[in-house]
Amino acid sequence: MDPLWGAIVVEDHMTGMDAEMTDVNDQRINRVRRLVYQASYTGMKETDLLLGHFAKHHLPTLSDDQLTDFENLLEAGDDRIYAWVMGNDPVPAEHDTHVFKLIKDFKEIK
Repeated sequence: MDPLWGAIVVEDHMTGMDAEMTDVNDQRINRVRRLVYQASYTGMKETDLLLGHFAKHHLPTLSDDQLTDFENLLEAGDDRIYAWVMGNDPVPAEHDTHVFKLIKDFKEIK
């Protein structure tokens, strides 16, 4: 039993990874996949394209906290996100994160 996590650690002899680490990795992969899907189908074609492409390129490399920032941004709604990214409305402080800045930079490149 791992004293830090309180879970039984079983080594996967094929990969050398702990089963616990594999579960955490699988959860992260599933989270990223879910967010890519959600970002690609927000309801507004413009935000679908922008956020969907951004998600495919950037989400796999973001930290867990940054993924949470992205989730929170998606909850704001596609019309608001679009207005913020286009500069039509000011970005509320709770959404003016590093992830939002990455999205704005990504829009400029695309």
